[in-house]
Amino acid sequence: MTEASQDLKKTPLHAVHEAAGAKMVPFAGWHMPVEYSGVIHEHNAVRSSAGLFDVSHMGEIEVRGKDALALVQKVTTNNVAKLALNQAQYSALVYPQGTFVDDLLVYRISQDHFFLCVNASNTNKDYEYIRSHAGGNVSVVNTSDHYAQIAIQGPRAIPILQKMTAFDLNGVKYYWFRHLDLEGEDVMAARTGYTGEDGFEIFCAPSTAVHLWNRILEIGGNHVIPAGLGARDTLRLEAKMVLYGNDIDDTTTVLEADLEWIVKWEKGDFIGRPALRKQKESGIERKLVGFEMIDRGIARHGYDAHIAGNRAGSVTSGTFAPFLKKAIGLVYLPVEHAVLDQEFEIEIRGKRHRALVVPTPFYRRPNQ
Repeated sequence: MTEASQDLKKTPLHAVHEAAGAKMVPFAGWHMPVEYSGVIHEHNAVRSSAGLFDVSHMGEIEVRGKDALALVQKVTTNNVAKLALNQAQYSALVYPQGTFVDDLLVYRISQDHFFLCVNASNTNKDYEYIRSHAGGNVSVVNTSDHYAQIAIQGPRAIPILQKMTAFDLNGVKYYWFRHLDLEGEDVMAARTGYTGEDGFEIFCAPSTAVHLWNRILEIGGNHVIPAGLGARDTLRLEAKMVLYGNDIDDTTTVLEADLEWIVKWEKGDFIGRPALRKQKESGIERKLVGFEMIDRGIARHGYDAHIAGNRAGSVTSGTFAPFLKKAIGLVYLPVEHAVLDQEFEIEIRGKRHRALVVPTPFYRRPNQ
């Protein structure tokens, strides 16, 4: 381990990753595995069979009390009141100007108990932001240290996991979750993910993470392999799932990010609603769209986009998609150009390469 990595946080699975020969890198203040057997191999394993991810770096914030619903409604854009018990939703924490504090998943544990899963780099910021708006009978607690998180994703994910529990996992619908017994360990298993594939994200006690990780690999045999942050990034991009810090941040609004579907206007007032309503009425000036490269070349984060010779924006995410076998990416373009089949150019190492706006998600799993 390098001297620099000594200062990084480590997940409960850190020693397992190093013993397996994973390539470890700094990420959001953590020492994390970026790849094991190679990004392309891991990516395609998730698409065809199953991959196992350590996502214990993600943050967990719990909101409880009589006024918990009111607080979560106030600070997020989606309609938390519509969540049934054991149901989850994708949402956004926003500033008054309608830009992102973070994107997150909201889980309803009980009538007055909400569990928020947030991005690792934003955990403390999100906690302080939510807490600053709390009032009445409500507690907001950063419980990140109480949980490890393991994600198993891919077409074989559920058959593998089913061998570890008597609970019928197929009875859990997409974006629902259950507390269950997984080989004697009490876990919260959510049918969610960040890959575009089916599977579960498992929240467990840190002390049980190594056992569960090893058992999933043992039971899965040749049908599951460990996967790192590299494959997680290429998988989420194929599925057009945005990444905070690349595709969204405190300078981009929820509407510009093409995420109006998580803004529930009818729920009443929430932070950012007036600004977002005003922007909707006046019209956004730019929009996040997906593109494919026409010319050879891979567009990367930060590369400039040009239309008719003029700079029109910059790439937020870009890669060679291992399963689709084409170069893809996301870019904010002026709204009049953010339309299907719009051709534009991306500057790659001093040369302009043609790209085309295409429908998203780039990848959709069979029978979805």
